[in-house]
Amino acid sequence: MNIYETILKRRTIRRFKKKKVPYEVLEKCVNAARLAPSAANLQPCEYMIVDEEDLLDEVFGTLQWAGYISDGSPPASQRPTAYIIVLINRDVKRKGFEHDVGMAVENIILTALEEEMGSCCFGAVDREELRKGLNIPKKYIIDLVIALGYPNESPVLEPFRDSVKYWKDKKGVLHVPKRKLKDILHRNVISPEHTSAI
Repeated sequence: MNIYETILKRRTIRRFKKKKVPYEVLEKCVNAARLAPSAANLQPCEYMIVDEEDLLDEVFGTLQWAGYISDGSPPASQRPTAYIIVLINRDVKRKGFEHDVGMAVENIILTALEEEMGSCCFGAVDREELRKGLNIPKKYIIDLVIALGYPNESPVLEPFRDSVKYWKDKKGVLHVPKRKLKDILHRNVISPEHTSAI
C-alpha cells in the first residue's frame, strides 16, 4: 500500500482487540515522529510510550472519548493496549509548537496504520491528572495523547450533509461525515459561493 492509499484507509478507531502491541512497533512510531519537519529544526516534541498494563487504566481515565455518541467510551475488553503521549519540552520551546505536533502525530498515525494498528488522537485530556499519575515533570507541556491498538471496529466514511457529527447505525457501525473535496479546495481564487459568512 502506498502513502496515499494508507491515508485514504485511515479512520479513527475507538474499539481495540486485547492484543499487546510490540514495543518495537511503538518505538518505530516515535522514530517516524522524530523525523517530522520542525520549525527552525528546534524539535521541541518528546514522547512517552505507555504500554505497561497497570498504567493503561491510569491514562484511559484521563481521556474524554467520542463526545458525539452515547457509547463512545470503549468497554474494558476493547480499550487501547498502548498510548503515546506527545510532550513539549519547555526548555526548547514554550509556544508556537502546534505545527510541529501536527506533523509528528500524523507520522505516528500513518506508521501505526502501516503496522495494522488503529489510533485515536486526544486533545480532551485531564492533563493535571495525567501528569500526577505518570509523574511527568512540570518542564513538559502535555499536548496530545494517541491511543493505539489493533482495531476491533471498521468505521465508514459518509458524505457530509448537515452535520459533522459521527453516528452509529443499528448494527453499531460508526459513520463519519467528511466534507467533499470540491467544498474545501480552492484554485487561485476563493469563489463567490465560499465568501459568504459561515
